[in-house]
Amino acid sequence: MSKTLTLTVTTPLDVEVAETGVTSVRAEDRSGSFGLLPGHADFLTVLGASVLRWRGSEGVWHYCALRGGILRVSAGDTIDVACREAVRGDDLSVLEALVKKNVANQVDAARRARAEHTRLHTNAIRSLMRQLGPTSGQDDLAEDFR
Repeated sequence: MSKTLTLTVTTPLDVEVAETGVTSVRAEDRSGSFGLLPGHADFLTVLGASVLRWRGSEGVWHYCALRGGILRVSAGDTIDVACREAVRGDDLSVLEALVKKNVANQVDAARRARAEHTRLHTNAIRSLMRQLGPTSGQDDLAEDFR
């Protein structure tokens, strides 16, 4: 039986964490917080938005904020986490600031996308109105849209 774990955290676009020599892992699912040590039985669970913590062989804690995911333990020495989004950090306060910045950027991107969608929709309606042109009996209707 191995005395350490291999931890991998992947997103659809990247491998955020690829660590060997991990001595323990803390995670959180719907039932609460739990710990994993080398030799753990095979295990599969769904993680909510939380912070995954692990201790390396040097004894220092490392952190990764997750936007939900699936955690799998296999062969007692391999932990794989697949998630939508992950932000890694070695200091919780810095990690918190990074997560807040990422959330703010996502909110801003969504706001810009909605504004662009509205602009394109408005331009499409105006183009249709120009293409249709004024027809008899619909001049009053066109006037209502201006």
